[in-house]
Amino acid sequence: MSDESIFDGGDAPVVYIILGQAREETDGEPAPDVAVNILLCAPDEDSAVRAALEALAGQGFVEAELDRIGVLTEVPEDATFESAYSDALAGEVAVITYRD
Repeated sequence: MSDESIFDGGDAPVVYIILGQAREETDGEPAPDVAVNILLCAPDEDSAVRAALEALAGQGFVEAELDRIGVLTEVPEDATFESAYSDALAGEVAVITYRD
């Protein structure tokens, strides 16, 4: 990926964070919900939600309920989120799962 922004006008990319729950399918039966946080860059909220759902499907999730969407305005201090933030800036969709 080049150093140029993927967004019109060369503006700094917007890093979205999406919170929700997702469900995998195991042996034909739905598994319990897994809490997820998804960080990604996108030109708008609709694109962010579509990319998040595609990323979840690519990781084997068959259902998702996305509860909240927001914009990160600074680099997170938590190491997990800092890494995911860097991945988002690099054009990746970072999915963080919270399993019991």
